[in-house]
Amino acid sequence: MSTPEETTAELETIGRVLGRTPSGVFILTATDGEGHATGMLASWVQQASFNPPAVTMAVNKSRYLNDWLTKSPHVVLNLVGASQTSYLKHFGKGFEPDQPAFEGIDTADTAHNVPALAGALGYLVGKVSNKIESGDHVVYLVEIESAHAGEKIDEDKPMVHIRKNGFHY
Repeated sequence: MSTPEETTAELETIGRVLGRTPSGVFILTATDGEGHATGMLASWVQQASFNPPAVTMAVNKSRYLNDWLTKSPHVVLNLVGASQTSYLKHFGKGFEPDQPAFEGIDTADTAHNVPALAGALGYLVGKVSNKIESGDHVVYLVEIESAHAGEKIDEDKPMVHIRKNGFHY
């Protein structure tokens, strides 16, 4: 049986290592299927399959976007470049469901009317095909239907997120 000191030390180590696990930075865009659209900063995105091409993405259970993804499962994952910090400033604070999330942002249309960020390094258009609850997040499997490579896809490096602690953003 572990002592409280051993448990605390082990949790601190887990937090340090999890936090140093790198992840990409994306802006997830979605709609509610009724004409409202939003975007949020997403860093827990990972390729999950070659065929069909698919990624997983995690969304905190407290976000209203989970309800939207049930009603309207089409999404766009916009890849943020290392030089594109303005996207972090704009989308990092989050938006309420009725707030306009794309004011001042150049967007592109996609097949399912989900806005894509025209200036992103690139974007993946997909549909949620499955989900699983994982602690305080919901992990979605997104099958990729199409993609767009931006003008700077080969010039700018993707932004990478590394946290100090794996137990909070």
